[in-house]
Amino acid sequence: MTQRDLISAPLHNDIALGPQGGSAYWLTAKDGVRVRAAVWPSEGSKGTVLLFPGRTEYAEKYGQAAVDFAARGYGTVAIDWRGQGLADRALANRMTGHVGDFEEYQTDIQAVLSLVGHLGLPGPFYLVGHSMGGCIGLRALMRGLPVKAAVFSSPMWGISMAAWMRPIAQVISQLSGWVGQAHRFAPGTSDKTYVAEAQFGGNVLTTDPAMWEYMRKQVALRPELALAGPSLGWLDAAMAECQALSMAPAPDCPTLTVLGTAEKVVDPAIVHLRMANWRKGSLDLYQGAEHEIMMETPSSRTRFFDAAAALFAAHR
Repeated sequence: MTQRDLISAPLHNDIALGPQGGSAYWLTAKDGVRVRAAVWPSEGSKGTVLLFPGRTEYAEKYGQAAVDFAARGYGTVAIDWRGQGLADRALANRMTGHVGDFEEYQTDIQAVLSLVGHLGLPGPFYLVGHSMGGCIGLRALMRGLPVKAAVFSSPMWGISMAAWMRPIAQVISQLSGWVGQAHRFAPGTSDKTYVAEAQFGGNVLTTDPAMWEYMRKQVALRPELALAGPSLGWLDAAMAECQALSMAPAPDCPTLTVLGTAEKVVDPAIVHLRMANWRKGSLDLYQGAEHEIMMETPSSRTRFFDAAAALFAAHR
């Protein structure tokens, strides 16, 4: 990457509520897909967090997380994965979350690492991966992502579904590609954005009304950031990647994984199994918390960011 390649992108800090001085950039992955990265610095930084969001998410959703990291001395870089946020989307129906193969996300990471190097962001570097970002991040760690430690929040190492439904989902999603229907929404999903349609009561993301309103207001004010259900193609790729990761040993990286006891989006059993066999890893359970640990109650958020900062400080 050269100075000519550095192109500013929009960063909606009015809804992100991130640290002052944030900026965003357009990046082009090696296959030509354009993605976006947001950079929030921290004065006198102790290092930089590479924040890998989950499916449907976008950089602005982590503005307040960047504030929490900055308060502990760490800058943050958050990515819009291909197919979501302001990054290029593969399908005519831009509300469909689609990717052909999870390998594509690894090319997005390479584009971000190139930006980090070009900007001269301060190390050491640390990974924070949430949900789908935890799946992508685990693969990256296995390939030598240059970070000192990693924190996983409700990682998507398996997708939550009834046991009887899993083989059916595998067959349908695989067949969709063969018959040219991979672009269609996966069963049970639609073109409606979850936080825009669901009510706070009974939602599967957070027990904190203020953070629910933070997420809801973002997609209401900036609907171009929103994403709805996954495609059959995404489901096929996700299930294949989760299966492949389950067969691989844990990387040699100090790791903290956090999981709510009310988790309903990812498969908790797979997370427990992975962490039981991670020599340098530990699992921390948050009683009553749902999927979005970084957007849970104030006490849970403080606990999370303090624990992450302690891990980072122990591995400089």
